[in-house]
Amino acid sequence: MRSPEDRKRLHFILGNVILGLAAVMLLFMGRLWEILGAWSLILWMAMAAGGVYLITKDKDAGPGKPPD
Repeated sequence: MRSPEDRKRLHFILGNVILGLAAVMLLFMGRLWEILGAWSLILWMAMAAGGVYLITKDKDAGPGKPPD
């Protein structure tokens, strides 16, 4: 079984990869729009939302520790 730190790292890396793919997708949005139409925009929004969700998924919601 994976430790919580490994799981957080995996979610962070997957989120960044998905956001990177969404950024590359913007470069080809004109061509994708010709092929897929409005679905290309919906796909891009889903990828961006999924990437941000994975990056922020395991953030601690509790109050921070005082500085040392």
